[in-house]
Amino acid sequence: MARRLDRRAFLRYAISGLGVAVAGGAIASLSGCDPHARDVGPDDAAEGLQRTGESPNLVLDMRARPDEVQILPGAKTKVWRYEARVLGGDAGSVQPLPSSYLGPLLRFRRGETVRITFTNELPEPTIIHWHGMHVPEHADGHPRLAIDPGESYTYTFRVMNRAGTYWYHPHPHGRTGPQVNAGLAGLIIVEGNEVSTTALPSGAYDVPLVIQDRAFSDDNQLMYAATMETRMLGFSGDTILVNGQPTYVLPVATRPYRLRLLNGSNARIYKLGWSDGRHLDVIATDGGLLERPVSRTTVTLAPGERVEVWVDFSQDPIGAAIILQNLSFAGGDTFPVVQANVVREEQAHAVLPEVLSDLGGYREIDAINREKPRSFTLEMSHMSWQLNGRTFDMHKVAPDEVVRLGDLEVWEFRNDSLRMAMPHPMHVHNVQFQVVGREVLPDFAAQNRGLAEGYVDEGWKDTVLLLPGERVKVLLKFESYEGLYLYHCHNLEHEDAGMMRNYRVQA
Repeated sequence: MARRLDRRAFLRYAISGLGVAVAGGAIASLSGCDPHARDVGPDDAAEGLQRTGESPNLVLDMRARPDEVQILPGAKTKVWRYEARVLGGDAGSVQPLPSSYLGPLLRFRRGETVRITFTNELPEPTIIHWHGMHVPEHADGHPRLAIDPGESYTYTFRVMNRAGTYWYHPHPHGRTGPQVNAGLAGLIIVEGNEVSTTALPSGAYDVPLVIQDRAFSDDNQLMYAATMETRMLGFSGDTILVNGQPTYVLPVATRPYRLRLLNGSNARIYKLGWSDGRHLDVIATDGGLLERPVSRTTVTLAPGERVEVWVDFSQDPIGAAIILQNLSFAGGDTFPVVQANVVREEQAHAVLPEVLSDLGGYREIDAINREKPRSFTLEMSHMSWQLNGRTFDMHKVAPDEVVRLGDLEVWEFRNDSLRMAMPHPMHVHNVQFQVVGREVLPDFAAQNRGLAEGYVDEGWKDTVLLLPGERVKVLLKFESYEGLYLYHCHNLEHEDAGMMRNYRVQA
């Protein structure tokens, strides 16, 4: 059966004991229109390829369309889904996830050029964002580029990211939450040299797992309520799906596995742990492999975040069931997420490598603003989610949201406003950053302990969670591309309600 969860636990965490108050006050005025704004499109990238004589190494046709799929017993569920097929090239592949409404798994190779023609067969505008990917302005999926039903849009970009797990999802303003809830999401695996020298599980032992929560009506249809409650707290469903399937069971052999975990939920935060108490050996985060594995008793995974874990079933007997579960926090229930059933014996003489990759990275001392980081306050005012007192505007950029191409900066996100104390997973488009500082105000330390102990801040990140009362510093560099990009909360309902802003990269 599908897992029905206690919604009250989510509400308790969101609003109980966290100093919630909705305060009045004027909304800060927005800056004027960005004088550098211009229309962008696929021609920008196509012209660049023509100038260098290049042609794409992988050509894809992608579509978003309505469909019906079997998720729960009984009636089929109406969904929106991505489909893709390879039209040319050999620098990647398209792999459907079996029995799932999710988009296919896209495999890209680092250094290759991809061209994707996307056609919107939905009844409303949409656009695709390639989450975590470093791409030119036209290819980032900014909501101002959303296309109408029946229209097509072509993305062309070179795959510049480290090998790792990324994903794609819609990004139209005000409709990202409901479109993702309807089924529009898929995984990307970038392949590159980082994994060629490590003894990591591959093939059937390298398993992608997309975790989402959904709510269903009595006739098995997806429900999504655009209410004031969801606007404030985010949408939370009472059924857990993994790879689009309820009660997910993973048959495994007595050997190591690599599990790639994505929190693809709209707003739900997970506190993941193994049912038998074994540690989670984390080998990668958002931007690929860590330098060395890190061990956690639990892992906290916010919407948009990815982790990869090594798990070895070689000492487990045939018939054993080891459950990756969401552990209780803030008064909520413990519930299963993935059940690994040991079904066969295999000999694989593999051990967890002590060194995984050359992580590289920057030094905070080299940041141009290390003495005075660029600061962003996460808050609510007049029932509106805001960043530094501003809500989203399609084309506007404030003076403190303009950065220079090539600069290394420190950004500090501050979730210490008492106007409504809520968790906020902050995502910055077009960069991978390093978390270089995290502090919590004393009044919040005890309340946050259940989740904070599971943070994995190591490695390259594009999404970082701030619990109430926390401040986080990230180190990020603006490379390769000028243009208009986004930073926002990845609670999709917060994003849709205005907790998103443009930033501009200019030479």
